Amino acid sequence: MLLLLLLLLAPLFLRPPGAGGAQTPNATSEGCQIIHPPWEGGIRYRGLTRDQVKAINFLPVDYEIEYVCRGEREVVGPKVRKCLANGSWTDMDTPSRCVRVCSKSYLTLENGKVFLTGGDLPALDGARVDFRCDPDFHLVGSSRSICSQGQWSTPKPHCQVTRTPHSERRAVYIGALFPMSGGWPGGQACQPAVEMALEDVNSRRDILPDYELKLIHHDSKCDPGQATKYLYELLYNDPIKIILMPGCSSVSTLVAEAARMWNLIVLSYGSSSPALSNRQRFPTFFRTHPSATLHNPTRVKLFEKWGWKKIATIQQTTEVFTSTLDDLEERVKEAGIEITFRQSFFSDPAVPVKNLKRQDARIIVGLFYETEARKVFCEVYKERLFGKKYVWFLIGWYADNWFKIYDPSINCTVDEMTQAVEGHITTEIVMLNPANTRSISNMTSQEFVEKLTKRLKRHPEETGGFQEAPLAYDAIWALALALNKTSGGGGRSGVRLEDFNYNNQTITDQIYRAMNSSSFEGVSGHVVFDASGSRMAWTLIEQLQGGSYKKIGYYDSTKDDLSWSKTDKWIGGSPPADQTLVIKTFRFLSQKLFISVSVLSSLGIVLAVVCLSFNIYNSHVRYIQNSQPNLNNLTAVGCSLALAAVFPLGLDGYHIGRNQFPFVCQARLWLLGLGFSLGYGSMFTKIWWVHTVFTKKEEKKEWRKTLEPWKLYATVGLLVGMDVLTLAIWQIVDPLHRTIEMFAKEEPKEDIDVSILPQLEHCSSKKMNTWLGIFYGYKGLLLLLGIFLAYETKSVSTEKINDHRAVGMAIYNVAVLCLITAPVTMILSSQQDAAFAFASLAIVFSSYITLVVLFVPKMRRLITRGEWQSEAQDTMKTGSSTNNNEEEKSRLLEKENRELEKIIAEKEERVSELRHQLQSRQQLRSRRHPPTPPDPSGGLPRGPPEPPDRLSCDGSRVHLLYK
Repeated sequence: MLLLLLLLLAPLFLRPPGAGGAQTPNATSEGCQIIHPPWEGGIRYRGLTRDQVKAINFLPVDYEIEYVCRGEREVVGPKVRKCLANGSWTDMDTPSRCVRVCSKSYLTLENGKVFLTGGDLPALDGARVDFRCDPDFHLVGSSRSICSQGQWSTPKPHCQVTRTPHSERRAVYIGALFPMSGGWPGGQACQPAVEMALEDVNSRRDILPDYELKLIHHDSKCDPGQATKYLYELLYNDPIKIILMPGCSSVSTLVAEAARMWNLIVLSYGSSSPALSNRQRFPTFFRTHPSATLHNPTRVKLFEKWGWKKIATIQQTTEVFTSTLDDLEERVKEAGIEITFRQSFFSDPAVPVKNLKRQDARIIVGLFYETEARKVFCEVYKERLFGKKYVWFLIGWYADNWFKIYDPSINCTVDEMTQAVEGHITTEIVMLNPANTRSISNMTSQEFVEKLTKRLKRHPEETGGFQEAPLAYDAIWALALALNKTSGGGGRSGVRLEDFNYNNQTITDQIYRAMNSSSFEGVSGHVVFDASGSRMAWTLIEQLQGGSYKKIGYYDSTKDDLSWSKTDKWIGGSPPADQTLVIKTFRFLSQKLFISVSVLSSLGIVLAVVCLSFNIYNSHVRYIQNSQPNLNNLTAVGCSLALAAVFPLGLDGYHIGRNQFPFVCQARLWLLGLGFSLGYGSMFTKIWWVHTVFTKKEEKKEWRKTLEPWKLYATVGLLVGMDVLTLAIWQIVDPLHRTIEMFAKEEPKEDIDVSILPQLEHCSSKKMNTWLGIFYGYKGLLLLLGIFLAYETKSVSTEKINDHRAVGMAIYNVAVLCLITAPVTMILSSQQDAAFAFASLAIVFSSYITLVVLFVPKMRRLITRGEWQSEAQDTMKTGSSTNNNEEEKSRLLEKENRELEKIIAEKEERVSELRHQLQSRQQLRSRRHPPTPPDPSGGLPRGPPEPPDRLSCDGSRVHLLYK
């Protein structure tokens, strides 16, 4: 009966390896409670995302947190706290505050000293600084400044030497190439900015007091060919230039590669190509315009902020964008982010955009010029690659209305373009200091813009390079400070700049070192160069909202500081996912089905208990005794265990946790195994012994008289012992554990951006097929042998085991259910409701039928015939134990029949013997009396008459023979 259970449940609940992997839940332990960040500050939780921080209340022991402040504030008090074993943080008696500090630039004075009073570093409210200059220098500006609310009360002074008269100063020449026209006419605003910077530097007494910087420039038209001509004019014509200042990237590449042969430092103000960061190729190149790769740290920071791990890219096939994308690929790989799809195009972006759509790209970085950007987003509109599911990252130096400009190369309307670009993110280098602080030139950024605007001949928006003009202005200051440091601040120490020539490597090396260590506040922000000579700067982050760009944050890559304004707006209400969000859901068993089958199983257990109680209570009744009641008791217990297995079969992740799943798996296996051994094993034992005893040859029929019960119990014990041993070895060597079966993804109707990944829990072990083969082998043979024995003994009638026909019917029942249910359950193994219904109902029906077939006829017989007495009581009441016992009558009739058969056989043997004797005598008489001749009258031949006594003797013998 219960082999059916293994056959049914093995494919459903005992999955072979490979259906999934066991998963272990994350364990949490009490530690230190999360503390609140200070005002105007935050806490950096190392290794945790923002969502993870929101989901927990305690952090583990030895975990460290770090305080960070926003804006111009710094941490006062412990900056790092550590969780102790007692559940408290370190230094809790000292609060951590974010306070506004004044600029640290006031704490140093070139060619002088600063005295801080009223506080320690950093400079807090109330701190006072006094300035003193070194000998031969005099102070220009206020000698004292007080810190109040993050601002110093007076501009920072400087120490100035007595400057050499203008007529006595030596000229230092700068060779510059300004693109006044061409692809980027940046020289239109950058040349006036450079001239303004030269005026400001030359007017200072503390910077190059013995020298005057002069400019020699040409119009490169942003054309390498034109630039080559002017480059050689600068190099081969006097005077000697101490530095070269090219503009756009293509010209800078040419100039920087050639300048190394003349030992010249190259300082660019308008080149963004990442290729120029190659120090081996361009060893003397510097630029105040940041590399285009500076956008990449900002992009990576935003990817991490919004939790994106997969991005796609599309680029125009030019050197500047290819190298930028190569750098981005390295950076995202370090951050654990993957570029899943990379597309490029030369002039027509239609196919790459379709490929992005086909690959389900969601977060897309676009690198192309403005004209190509319109082509790309026209295709984006056609492919519907915009909206709440998509985010585009573009370059920020396009015109604000670039998507509204008429372009005959596209066939999209302004409204269509506006829909396609809505919500995209731009990153742009901050080229003008957003803070209203004074630079080294003692001007604020706004004062610089106003002063430059007055020098321009056209409106700023119509002047090329107006945005880059602060970079050109600061480039002159960076050069002046480097030359000032090289010359020793006035020619009294250091090298003589006038001694420079194209063969003087020493002066070039000193200028290079001075330039490499530059650090000052310019009108474009803090000026500092990285190891490749590129400017480090802030990045402005904007988002297109309602057709116009809105600032949403700044990023300082030097400090890894993201200043967020929280003004970002998303079409779907929140940042989209980087891919179709896959939600893993478990398929749980229908609770209505589980409850219904559980009720049937419970009723079956009650029925088994009733049958067991009935059998035990009436064990003294002869009819019950002749059915081997102890074996029937084991069958009832086996059915109870099998019915109890229904409950763990229906338990899944809806009721239990992952830790409890292995115990449930073992419970299923043990209940089914022991239930089969006790239930089916008891019935098999009856059939086995009936066949053994009552189908022997005639000479061994004496075995029927002695049927020892211990032999029956030993057979059942052997079957149970085999199961216990096998299950124990299985559990120890290769225990069952939880595995997961994955199904095809499903898309819910309410949200097409989410996919459901159904999963189903199973019980499995590493060598599942081996163990199932063992069980299928010997239990399958046992079941088939039982069917055969039941068929062979169907006509046997015995009082020793009077219910063996009912046992045979129960075995047939199990066989039929196996043949029908096992294949169906294997096919439906991935449909938890159908598989459970087939398996559990097979258990219930086989158990019910077994109990009804074995016990109900006994109950009915005892109730209807009143045979409740034992054999001794029945003999005392009637004088014969067989008066009302049909079985006893049958036994007596059979005994009498055997005795009569024996008598008949003896009589037939005696008759045969007498006939033989008679035949012998007749032959003897024939020899003594020859035959007489026939009578002439025609009568019989005459012979001597037989003696009368001889005839009477033979007749008497015949009479006695058949008497």
